[in-house]
Amino acid sequence: MKLDIISPEATIYSGQAKLVTLPGVQGAFTILEQHAPIISPLNKGEVVYQSDGEPVSLPVEGGFVEAKNNVVTVCIE
Repeated sequence: MKLDIISPEATIYSGQAKLVTLPGVQGAFTILEQHAPIISPLNKGEVVYQSDGEPVSLPVEGGFVEAKNNVVTVCIE
């Protein structure tokens, strides 16, 4: 799936990912390919994504995520 992680200052990551785990307001959740469409706010925590290699972890203060048609857009603070 396509993953874009953006902040007000820059694009942090833009590329393919096998999964992304996010700090949702009701707990962490993972988005995989073919996930149902979702828009969700994010709490302070870590966004973890994995493409081909080791998982990458990014600390975040909050934000939101939208996933639709195998495109995941994460806007972080």
